Amino acid sequence: MESFTNLEKQTTHYTTRTYRLDRMHSLLAYLGHPELSFKKIHLAGSKGKGSTASYLASALTALGYKTGLYLSPHLVDYRERFSLSGTFFNDDLLVQTGIELQEQLNGFHFSDQWGETDPTTFELYTAYAYLLFKNSGCEWAVIETGLGGRLDATNTIVPEACVLCPIELEHTKILGDTIEKIAAEKSKIIKAGVPVFIGFEEDAAMSVFLAEAQAQKSETHLLCDAIESLSSKTTTEGELVQYAWKDGRKEQLLLSMRGGVQAQNSALALLVLRTLGLYSDKVLPAIEKNQIPGRFQQLAVSPCLYVDGAHTTHSLQALLQSFKSLHGSSDKNTIIYGALEDKDHRHMANLVLDHFQQIIISRPGTYKKSDITGMFALFNTLAEQRSHSYQILLIEDNMEALKAAYKMTADTDAILVCGSFYLAGGVKAAFEQIRSAYESQLA
Repeated sequence: MESFTNLEKQTTHYTTRTYRLDRMHSLLAYLGHPELSFKKIHLAGSKGKGSTASYLASALTALGYKTGLYLSPHLVDYRERFSLSGTFFNDDLLVQTGIELQEQLNGFHFSDQWGETDPTTFELYTAYAYLLFKNSGCEWAVIETGLGGRLDATNTIVPEACVLCPIELEHTKILGDTIEKIAAEKSKIIKAGVPVFIGFEEDAAMSVFLAEAQAQKSETHLLCDAIESLSSKTTTEGELVQYAWKDGRKEQLLLSMRGGVQAQNSALALLVLRTLGLYSDKVLPAIEKNQIPGRFQQLAVSPCLYVDGAHTTHSLQALLQSFKSLHGSSDKNTIIYGALEDKDHRHMANLVLDHFQQIIISRPGTYKKSDITGMFALFNTLAEQRSHSYQILLIEDNMEALKAAYKMTADTDAILVCGSFYLAGGVKAAFEQIRSAYESQLA
């Protein structure tokens, strides 16, 4: 699949010649429409959609439905993208489905006014996920968009529900440079007559979503209309969340996935499930236990080591607040940070400098473009404008960055890795290679 055009690696071009739906529609028709064999929930947004999707999938599984979960990107293992509610499929089925797709592709051809073109890598991932879910007998699938929504390969389905998570400025070179433009791209997953669920949004995004829902005659359910108050506290045991719903119901959950953002993600999932009539007393325990890689995930203790995929300003801010509630503002805590080129670097760098004085800049993989030399210079420039004394290092290799962080950090303090899922995955993979050296310190 990687040998085909890989649009996931691009951060600049967004044209209907490359990002398109007609080729994906044609491919699914050629494969016999595997996506029609199961019910679906479709999610888009800038942040929280992966966690929200995983909460939905774990709840459906607890209700007794065989449920596929399609996420991107993966942290360490490609199998994270297509799973049975977070559990890997049997290797034999993974291979057999891959062979089936490869053999069928030998006869597939697509051409238009621009000539003949092959499917992209992400289109193949998506088709593979649908075939896998069909071959395993899934009754439901929870499907996260890859990028945007309007021209995303997943936007070839008609689901039972559409879910829109919070919008932020991201992928601005591709999706647009305003909240309204980005929201317009995401809003196009809304389908005619299909109920749409919307999380907490800025007014600019909410206006776009409501207009599209009205145009599609889709029943709209807003989290802000359903919940009276929502609060959370990050603890060593998990995220303690209190929900007060406007119908008078009050709940408290201890989520396994830590971080203040999980309060909204779990609440939005609960709103979807209850509205669709997919609820029993098995749902809340399933949501509490649910976990996916790279969401404030603790890998070790003494010093504590966490990896997180936070890559937008608001998600980073929430993560840093949650981290502070666990580990305070010690100047001996260390952060390993790296972000892709299409991010809000100045604001994110200032947030990091607000919370850490020991900073290691490291490369967020090679999958997409990044400029860590420029990022290192930005951090130093911003640090010079402050009264604190900072230690800022540039260590490109993730393994070497992790080793340096261990040397810099006392056993009583903590290391946080964030800025990109690719960085989180790289450091997690590095940790797995050297974990034997810290076996007595594992979480």
